[in-house]
Amino acid sequence: MTDAVRDAIRSGRLAPGTRLPSSRALAGDLGVARNTVARAYAELIAEGWLTSQHGSSTCVSRRATEIVRSVATPPPRRPPARRLDHDLRPGRPDLSAFPRAEWSRAVKRALDAAPVEAFGYADPYGRPELRRALSQYLARTRGVRTRPCNIVVCSGAAEGLGLIAGALAGEGIVAVAVEEFGLPTQWASLDRAGIRCPPLAVDSDGADVTALDDMPEVGGVLLTASHQFPLGVTLHPQRRAAVVDWARRTGGVIIDDDYDGEFRYDREPVGALQGVDPEHVIYMGTVSKSLAPGLRLGWLALPERLVDAVARQKGEIEGTSGFVDQLTMAEFIVSGSYDRHIRRMRAEYSRRREQLVAAVARSSRQSTVAGTPAGLHVMLELARGGESDLVRQLAWRRLGVEGLGGFRHPETVSARDGLVIGFASPAPSAWSAALDALIQLLPDAAS
Repeated sequence: MTDAVRDAIRSGRLAPGTRLPSSRALAGDLGVARNTVARAYAELIAEGWLTSQHGSSTCVSRRATEIVRSVATPPPRRPPARRLDHDLRPGRPDLSAFPRAEWSRAVKRALDAAPVEAFGYADPYGRPELRRALSQYLARTRGVRTRPCNIVVCSGAAEGLGLIAGALAGEGIVAVAVEEFGLPTQWASLDRAGIRCPPLAVDSDGADVTALDDMPEVGGVLLTASHQFPLGVTLHPQRRAAVVDWARRTGGVIIDDDYDGEFRYDREPVGALQGVDPEHVIYMGTVSKSLAPGLRLGWLALPERLVDAVARQKGEIEGTSGFVDQLTMAEFIVSGSYDRHIRRMRAEYSRRREQLVAAVARSSRQSTVAGTPAGLHVMLELARGGESDLVRQLAWRRLGVEGLGGFRHPETVSARDGLVIGFASPAPSAWSAALDALIQLLPDAAS
């Protein structure tokens, strides 16, 4: 009976507002028990096909046409994704290098050792095994000073910043300063929490944090101190000390986004800013650049006063970072597999960066590679006005490269032009062709 009524509404035989027989009358017509009809009506009312109020008749819902339309009308077609011959967009690791065999072995070991309770509802703070492994790993490799209980596992930097933003907004913070070039998605995340994002100028020494003294409304600052994104510079030691001093004097919070801190090629990586003052700095890390963004794994090392506030932003049930991947990551770290993978990729990415820098120097006198030897991208400085036409030409040639303008804060006065080139994404077999395609299109490449 329920199927028959649905079909009649879908076909238009029963229009919205049509009054249906009472359950007693319809049961008599059909020769079935009245409870059978009553149950069918109740099910159709719950689904939204019918409507009824106590003491009145049952009618076809006015919303039935919306239900029919939502079921019958296919969703609008999305435009096909732009096909790239060579993908040199920043922020993407070489996915072909993902250590599948080692990860698979770690999955098996992690599941074999997993406690029964791990299969239940997840802890919003994250698995204790991963939090312990991270506290030791981060201390050893990034100089982070934190206890496992101060770490919250998240699904990546995007979720992590959203959790931080919610917690800071809850503390009454209304503004967090950001670097004048950065990720618009991060500014949007802060904005969704009701937090304004005034920009700080960035030069060869990193963000000009001295300007914070003239921003009394600012209660926090978001920095990429180890390797500024996208300009590639490192925050100068004097400015590192200055921003920590500002946080101590004002009670402000520093968010240190260490998105690719493992990859420094000319020397040992600069220690994370959090190690200087764990009670005023939030450390934000992820495997999106070191392993793969598809794992959806990140972490926050938090000041004591913010741990519970950040975890509460997730709600009671964690649904973004599965326990299998968390336990596997813990095993991957403890076994030494993560260190070995980082060493392999550091050597490969260093080689690619050297080749890119040399090719630009050899082929394009109008382009200059800026920033320190680190990370998975370089910023190619261009002459004023040279960015927009070149970006269009690269897109037409199906070469995935981002213009610096896409990372410019809307309130900044800086007018720098450049390309942000990710050299990590192509598989090793595709790297040489991608580099050649890029170099051929740079200004002055033919002379």
